[in-house]
Order: sequence, then C-alpha cells, then structure tokens
Amino acid sequence: MGSRGGGEALRAYRAVLKATRKSFAGDKLMLLESAAEVRRKFEENKNVTSESEIQRLLEEAREASNFISTMIVQAKLNSRGGYVVKPGKEHAGATLEIPSEEIIRKSG
Repeated sequence: MGSRGGGEALRAYRAVLKATRKSFAGDKLMLLESAAEVRRKFEENKNVTSESEIQRLLEEAREASNFISTMIVQAKLNSRGGYVVKPGKEHAGATLEIPSEEIIRKSG
C-alpha cells in the first residue's frame, strides 16, 4: 500500500496477527498457517496506491481481525477423548458451529 496507508496497514496487519495468536493459542500449525496467510494477503496488496482501494482493504483487515477475535473458538481435546469449547466474553452472541468428526479427524 502506498506510503500514506503504510502506517495504518502495519497497524491492521499487527491487529490481525494478534487476533490469530489469541484465537489459535497452543495450536502451532494453525498459528503458522494463519500467519503465512495474513502475510500473503498483505503482500498481495502492497503496491496498491488507490486511496479508495487502500481504505477498502484496511476495512477488510479490521473486519477479519474482529471476526477472528469474536467468532473463532478452538475446541480443546480433553482427557476423556472429547472436545471442549470454552468461549470467552468476547464471543458473546456468536453462533456455535461444531465441526464434524470427519473434519476433526483430518485436522488431527
């Protein structure tokens, strides 16, 4: 993004990374993959100079950060072999979607 959006873009980038680190804490694979995807998306748009396009991209980054922080809760495997979901207060009002056993097996 152009020099005018540079500082804002860096703040947005850091906010999205912070959201992924919080949401995926303890899941090394998801942390690595989400950080790589966030970087790829920002790198893809680093040469954008249109002010309206920069603002649109920054808004998308803010929305992504908010979505990751409030809509994603990782299930933790418990000692009985089941998964436990512990939403925090930031997830209030979110709809809970439980992944299928097939999805869980593939990611394990």
